[in-house]
Order: sequence, then structure tokens, then C-alpha cells
Amino acid sequence: MLFSTKQYDMIPASQALPGRPTPIPTADTHFLSGRPLKAPVPEGMEAVILGMGCFWGVERLFWPLDGVWLSMVGYGSGHTPNPTYQEVCSGRTGHNELVRLIHDPRVISYEALLKIFWENHDPTQGMRQGNDRGTQYRSGLYTTTPAQQAAALASREAYQSRLSAAGFGPITTEILPAPEFYFAEGYHQQYLAKNPNGYCGIAGTGVSCPAGLSA
Repeated sequence: MLFSTKQYDMIPASQALPGRPTPIPTADTHFLSGRPLKAPVPEGMEAVILGMGCFWGVERLFWPLDGVWLSMVGYGSGHTPNPTYQEVCSGRTGHNELVRLIHDPRVISYEALLKIFWENHDPTQGMRQGNDRGTQYRSGLYTTTPAQQAAALASREAYQSRLSAAGFGPITTEILPAPEFYFAEGYHQQYLAKNPNGYCGIAGTGVSCPAGLSA
């Protein structure tokens, strides 16, 4: 997780590790809520998938929020099926470290989650976040509905104007339809609840994101 020197270029599918046909073991339940990690999305709720650096700290950022019903960490937006953490760290899977949230939009909107996303990492750094370097730390929004896709694109444009005014460069965040989500190993799930003094490498730019992002 810390200070490794992984490649900055995405590996082509032809050179990716082969992976495996079955999922790797993970935790059965959320360490804090006890809810099944693989529970179906309840009626009226939505899944949100995002990447903004080390998934330990990103998950902790979101799980306390009112309206976030469930959180989990995993891998996606790469080539290798059912990868392990070691394989993702090698830079030879193309995957990103992701957090998947189940939220109730009647309590916390997707736009509110986007504001937290943009303000709590630096989306201009490309294949890194701070000292965490490599393709698995890239910024990404992976949308599960057309409305999420439209809101994510609008929010990127709105936040870019704020960042540019503050002297930052172009946003490098990839915004794509949600890929298959591969659960990370059990010890990664809610890692910072189990290890409160553990490493968290995410940090924002200090630039506020405008409200009404999907308008």
C-alpha cells in the first residue's frame, strides 16, 4: 500500500495477468453494521462505485454518512478476472482500487456524494494519490445509471472551473459505466475500523466543489 513504484501506464489486455474463474474469498458481513456484504441493493436505493486512491481511507470517508447503507472495497476497471491484492499491486491487472456504496438517495443524494468525492482527493494527479503511485490509485467514477453518468460528467466540468481558477491542472478522473466489481480480500474490508491507526493516504486540494452539480 505504501510508497511503491508501480507503472504509470495502463497495461494492455493482451499483457494482463490471467486471473481465475472464481471469486477470491472475502468477508461475509460488514465489520460495523453486520449487514451481508453481498446483499442485493434494497428497493429505492442505488449502488455507487468510485476510486480516489487507497481504498482503506476512501471507505472510511463514506461509511459514517447518514444514508450510506453499506460499503465495501474491491477492484475493477481492469482486465484480470477475480484478481488478488498482490496481483493488482503488480500493475499487471489494469484494475483500480474501488469502493462500492449502497446509498438511499432520499437521505443522501448522488450529488452530495459527488461533492465529497471531489473535495477529498486530488483528481488532477493521474496515476497516483500523494505518495501512493500506480494505476490502481487513479481517480474514477463508475456509474450505475444514466442519471449518475450525466451528474458525474456535469460535476467534473463544474469542479474543473474551480480547480483551474485555483491553479490546478486538468482533471484526470475517468468516468465510465460501472465495471464488474471484484471484492477485495476480507482483511481489506472496513480496514480502518479494524485498525484505527492504520494508513490513510487520501487528501483533498482545499478547493470547494459547487453545489447543484447536476443542474
